[in-house]
Amino acid sequence: MEKNEVTVRAMRLLDYPKVYELWKGIKGFGIRSIDDSKEGVARFLRRNPSTSIVAEHNGQMVGSILCGHDGRRGCFYHVCVKEGFRKRGIGKAMAVAAMKALQAEQINKVCLIAFSDNEVGNRFWKSVGWTVRDDLNYYDFTLNEENITRFNERRE
Repeated sequence: MEKNEVTVRAMRLLDYPKVYELWKGIKGFGIRSIDDSKEGVARFLRRNPSTSIVAEHNGQMVGSILCGHDGRRGCFYHVCVKEGFRKRGIGKAMAVAAMKALQAEQINKVCLIAFSDNEVGNRFWKSVGWTVRDDLNYYDFTLNEENITRFNERRE
């Protein structure tokens, strides 16, 4: 695949239907009923208008990163590349674009969460120089029980 065949750019709300379809096609991907709805993503993009990234190939959405920050630290959410397009530099190009967007907003550090059993994702992040932290515990607390996460069927 030649580089010019895939376009990496900032995500717009108009991209939501194609991005959502991409998410639905990723094995093991968790989609939240409220946060990942069109309204939830619109809220996220309003708060972070330039940092989320998509990758397109011939009108098809083949990758996405929801990326935002709190003014201090950036965070990647829902990083994915469609299975037939992996290992072609698309994930790295999207991550670099998102990190440059964060730097433009004077954000100096970025983090992400990858499920422990996400072998593909964990292998990728390690290969591009990200550090696994074992010096802290990650905690979360659910504020809205209606925000249900449904996982796409996992590969066996």
